Amino acid sequence: MALTVLAALAIFIMLAFFRASITSWVLAMMVIVPVVAIMARFSDDVLVVIGAALFLFIVFFGIPFMRRNVVSGAVFKLFRKVLPQISATEQEAIDAGTVWWDGELFSGNPDWDKLLAFPKCGLSAREQAFLDNEVEQLCAMLDDWDITHNRADLPPEVWQFIKDKGFFGMIIPKRYGGLEFSAQAHSAVVSKVASRSGTAAVTVMVPNSLGPAELLLHYGTDEQKEKYLHRLAHGLEVPCFALTGPFAGSDAGAIPDYGVVCHGDFDGRQNVLGIRLTWEKRYITLAPAATLLGLAFKLHDPEHLLGSETSRGITLALIPTDTPGVQIGRRHFPLNSAFLNGPTQGKDVFIPMDYIIGGTSRVGQGWRMLMECLAAGRSISLPASSMGGMKLAARTCGAYSRVRKQFKMPIGKFEGVEEPLARIGAHTYMVDAAGRFTALAVDLGEKPSVISAIIKYHSTERCRIVINDAMDVHGGKGISLGPDNYLGRFYQQMPVAITVEGANILTRTLMIFGQGAIRSHPYVLKEIAAVNDHDRQRALHQFDEALFGHITFALSNAARSLVFGLTGGRGIETPEGAETHRYYQQLTRFSAAFALSADVAMAVLGGSLKRREKISARLGDVLSQLYLCSAALKRFEDDGRPVEDLPLLHWAMQDALYKIQQAFDGVIKNFPNVLVRLLLRVLVFPLGRCLSPPSDHIGHQIATLLMQPGAARDRLTAGIYIPTVHGKDKAGHARFPHLNPLPQAGEETNESLREFYIYDEQDAVGALEAALASTLTCEPLQIKLQEARKAGKLNALEELLRIAEARDQGFISAEQALQLERDYALRRKVIMVDDFAPEQLRATK
Repeated sequence: MALTVLAALAIFIMLAFFRASITSWVLAMMVIVPVVAIMARFSDDVLVVIGAALFLFIVFFGIPFMRRNVVSGAVFKLFRKVLPQISATEQEAIDAGTVWWDGELFSGNPDWDKLLAFPKCGLSAREQAFLDNEVEQLCAMLDDWDITHNRADLPPEVWQFIKDKGFFGMIIPKRYGGLEFSAQAHSAVVSKVASRSGTAAVTVMVPNSLGPAELLLHYGTDEQKEKYLHRLAHGLEVPCFALTGPFAGSDAGAIPDYGVVCHGDFDGRQNVLGIRLTWEKRYITLAPAATLLGLAFKLHDPEHLLGSETSRGITLALIPTDTPGVQIGRRHFPLNSAFLNGPTQGKDVFIPMDYIIGGTSRVGQGWRMLMECLAAGRSISLPASSMGGMKLAARTCGAYSRVRKQFKMPIGKFEGVEEPLARIGAHTYMVDAAGRFTALAVDLGEKPSVISAIIKYHSTERCRIVINDAMDVHGGKGISLGPDNYLGRFYQQMPVAITVEGANILTRTLMIFGQGAIRSHPYVLKEIAAVNDHDRQRALHQFDEALFGHITFALSNAARSLVFGLTGGRGIETPEGAETHRYYQQLTRFSAAFALSADVAMAVLGGSLKRREKISARLGDVLSQLYLCSAALKRFEDDGRPVEDLPLLHWAMQDALYKIQQAFDGVIKNFPNVLVRLLLRVLVFPLGRCLSPPSDHIGHQIATLLMQPGAARDRLTAGIYIPTVHGKDKAGHARFPHLNPLPQAGEETNESLREFYIYDEQDAVGALEAALASTLTCEPLQIKLQEARKAGKLNALEELLRIAEARDQGFISAEQALQLERDYALRRKVIMVDDFAPEQLRATK
């Protein structure tokens, strides 16, 4: 009997595992139930009851008409009652954008071959040339200390260069005079500029992110496009977009700014149909210098001049800032950032109806327009600027840790410093991979609303971790502001990135899972759509199909989660690759567990899940880590599986998998229903929590990788700006390495003059790179001098005098002495911090 029950249980698990249809379940029950009942030797009366129950099961589940009208019909009514109320803004956010790889992660069985079949990330020759030339020139013009401390703005010549070279028109098509760059190129430009100046990066990225150009491209009338896109592309207009106000931050439905449809006088014309606007906005980037203001407001039509409705919803307009009544010019001062950010107001400002973006046909569609555009903009702008800062931190921390010595040993060789170096390198690798992957999605025509929230949140949060670690590594060098501090302003400005385009707390607790649970789930959105369908027969048919698809989906994920939990994912078919196949297996296991947990949370908690933000946040963490891991694996494959990058991949993947485990544990421990807690514990962790964080050995490998020039270090930090000068080669000068997009190491541009690109040693970052190369070159000579000193053959107390003494006594040659003297000068420049006369630091009027 026991064997029979076990066999029946095994069959049920297999049916669930392979997502058997409801018909297969009915047929299986018709066979298994009688066999088990007979083997159990039940009495005749019990067999009759079991037979009757089986008959009813067959009738109500095996006959489609009965199932739809009885079973699905009852659930349909219940679903309508318990379905949480979704506000208009929430519904538009759910409907906005597209489902991409997040749908695979919600499926419980991601198609990894599909992941690897996506095109490789890359730039066109024209885009690469722009990075090599115009972006390189712009970065060379930027002095971030002068920008942030002296000017609190970009210099006029930089503003003009940005406008003249088309930086404001990267997303605008060529037919309107724009550059028409891919999302990947857009990201690469912002990332490189951000590695030099946060102010310049924000100035470049905002017109190409959520703003008038993107809104016009997607929704503008032909007349609006012709009127403004040419001017925006050539920098003749400076755009901004005003959404956030003092009483409505993340809650767009609470926007108090309003417009009333009426007739008025405008530009010499009388009785013009238009809108009288009143608004007060805050935190609007580029507003102080804007010539073109995008504005979100609620539109009212009390006289029904546009139709029968009085309240017309959120609407968007494009208003020249010289329109009478528009107030701009004042500035906020966000944490020593010099980018232009400020308020704008208007009281009873009259505009004609043709200022509405898209014309009157787009009245009331503003929130959906914003959500769809924000999905693309949020996927690129802030992740790109974060990548620029992270790559700069990774490169400089590695070099500084090798050049700077304490107790006669490079600080990077101390285990306490290795730990943050490992985080810096691995987080940079992961975020760069995710940023590239997400930009690829946009280039493929996606508007990844859920993914954009994931990449925005995790790129800025991990950038904050990296910059904090970098400050710890640099110590006093990091906290002393001045021209030679390449980290201080990034550290100060990080909270700005955390708060904009969706504050990170809100993004994590509400948006990632809250939107993803409905948008990316294979059945929930279909069920909601069926419930809201007013045609009952059609709704019941659709609901029945979605409901039983959902049931088999949930049963499958429960079975798969249990089986994969017992095997650790072993046995799952994965793409080839000995180094990575276990990661694919573990991700598949956790994808099934995530899909199961999401369904359980929605089924048990229902509408209250919206208020249980901690559980929602932890489920969002799981989804996020699954996405980041997917991007890292995709990057590793696209890069050709370089062995040198394995420490970065291993640390990033193992850290993410461990965090997935911890997030699941947090969900289970804090689930309000005891029985559900026990069930999830058995299905998700049948053998307990077995994963560990990355080992110290992997961290040591990453620290070593960062502290020496090499292909892995260059790949990790590719695309940032490294200050160089073009001149004749000098003995001991470090030539520029294989760092895209600049010339390769030793590449001569004029053989007769032996000209090279070499590091600009007057610049702090250039001097640090030169010092790293010099340190490695001079180490054998330094050891030789140390041994001579220990032997009592050198007596000078100062390093420069000791070098001269060693030269005079013949321990080193004159050329070697010059190398050591230059090495000393470079190390001193790297270690020293800026100091000022008191009057230089006083605030000027």
